[in-house]
Amino acid sequence: MLEMFRSDTRAIEGLPVRLVVALVVGVASMSVMLNMLSGVQGLATSELDVKPSPDVIEPGERDLTFTVVDHEGNPVEGATVIVKSGTAELDGEGIPRAKTDDGGTATISLEPDLAANREDGTLVVDVKPPAGSSFVDRRENTNILVVQA
Repeated sequence: MLEMFRSDTRAIEGLPVRLVVALVVGVASMSVMLNMLSGVQGLATSELDVKPSPDVIEPGERDLTFTVVDHEGNPVEGATVIVKSGTAELDGEGIPRAKTDDGGTATISLEPDLAANREDGTLVVDVKPPAGSSFVDRRENTNILVVQA
């Protein structure tokens, strides 16, 4: 009986193919699991939102208050609010910006203007999260509507 197993070489021929298939499936499975684990860290971030007050204004110089909140509505201290021209223009030099205080609010002086023959336009509001925080700003924030009186 022992002699019969020594002369049978069929099991050895199939072994390398099975090892290669098992290795490929194992590597693919491990890649999927590691990708899922790296995605878990992304879930630990909190989206920021900016609430301008007022969000509808007329052309001309004015102060606007911005409140930065996290996904639960809690104020965020140390975030930088930035206002840029959209379809409405901003007069003045530089890009208007301010950091939020401990109540999550920042005040920015703006002087929006509308192009000739335009009845309305928008100003774009962005927020830069505080350094070293788990906050992100991926979604679009509330734009400021500038309306001709």
